[in-house]
Amino acid sequence: MLRFFSILYIYCALIPPVSALASVELALGNHAPTAINEVYYRDGVSFLAIDDVMPVLGLKGRWDSVTHIYEITTPYGIASISPGSQYLRLGESFIPLKHMPRFIDGRLRIDEIFVREQIPDLLGFSVYYRNLNPPAPAPVPAEDDASLDRFFSFLLQKKEASNGPALGGVVLDPGHGGQEPGSLGIGGIKEKTVALDVAHSLEKQLKMQLGIPVYLTRDNDYALSPEQRVEPATRSDVDVLLQLHAQASPHAATSGISLFVRTREEFEGGSVPAEQGASMQLAICLEKALLKQGLPVQKIVPAPLLPLGRGNLPTVLVEMGYLTNADDVALLTQTEGRNRLVLALYDGLKTFADEQKENLQ
Repeated sequence: MLRFFSILYIYCALIPPVSALASVELALGNHAPTAINEVYYRDGVSFLAIDDVMPVLGLKGRWDSVTHIYEITTPYGIASISPGSQYLRLGESFIPLKHMPRFIDGRLRIDEIFVREQIPDLLGFSVYYRNLNPPAPAPVPAEDDASLDRFFSFLLQKKEASNGPALGGVVLDPGHGGQEPGSLGIGGIKEKTVALDVAHSLEKQLKMQLGIPVYLTRDNDYALSPEQRVEPATRSDVDVLLQLHAQASPHAATSGISLFVRTREEFEGGSVPAEQGASMQLAICLEKALLKQGLPVQKIVPAPLLPLGRGNLPTVLVEMGYLTNADDVALLTQTEGRNRLVLALYDGLKTFADEQKENLQ
C-alpha cells in the first residue's frame, strides 16, 4: 500500500496545475487588472469564457437560448455573435472575426484577439490584456516557410526599364473570392463583389485609354491561393501590381480610403526603406489623384502585409472604403461614385508611369 501511495505521489507531482498554465490579466483602461484563470487553448489560440470577460470590461451580455445568439450591449448599439459564425453583427454591419466563437466545456468562449483588438473598438476605450502563459505557436515546417519567402521575393521584382510605353502592363488583384467574402457591410454587401466590380471597370479604362495589357488575378467569384494571386506579376511586361480591398468597422461613421505599401523594397543584393521605394511613389501618385477627385484618403501606411509580397515591384494595396459607412458604400456601388474612384486610380497610375519615364531620360 505504501508503494502504491508513493507511486501516486510521484505521478501527481508530474502533472502541472492547470490554473498555473492558463491565466490572463484583463482590465478596462487604467483600472486594476483582474485575473481570469479559466483559459482554454485550441489550435494554438487562447479562448476565454465571454461571461468572464463582460463584467471585467463593464459590459452586459446575454445568451439567447432560442436564437443561439449572444448579445452585447455597447455604446454603439447591440452587437451579436454566435458559435460557428465568422462575423460580429452591429446594426446592419458585419465585422469579420479572426476565430469563430465556440462552446468549450459547456461555456461560450471567444478568442483573445477578439478581446484584445475588437472589443476596444466596440467600447471606444483601451483594454489592457496580458496572457501570462501564452501558448507556443503552432510549428511551421521550416522548408515550406523558406520556400514561400523565396517564392514571394523572387516573383515580385521590378522589371528593367525599356524604350517602350511608360506603362507596360498592370496586374489588378481584387481581394478574396469564392468562399472568402471578405468584409460584409450595409445590406450584406460583400468585399469580394465590390473589389471585382472596381477591377473590371479599371481594367476597361486602362485598356481603352492606354491600350496596354491588364491582368486580373481573378475575373469571377472564386478563391485563389497566394501563389495564384502573385503569378500574373511574374510576367515580363508587368510594371505595377494594384490590390483592391474594402474594410468594415464597428463605427458607422468611420470612412475613407487607405493605401498600404511594403515596409521595405527588396532587390538583388539589398533593400531600401518604404519611403525610398517605387511603391511609395506610386501610393503618393494615387493619393494625389484620389484627393483631386474629392475622395478622402486617410493615410499611406508601410505595413508587413502578406498580400504585398516581397521584392520591389511597385505594389499598393488600396482599401477603397468602409462597407459599414453609407457614403463609402455609395461611392463603391453607384455608377457615379465608382466612376470617380476608377478615374482617380487610372490618373494615379498614369502619373506614376509618366514620372518613372521622365526619371529615365
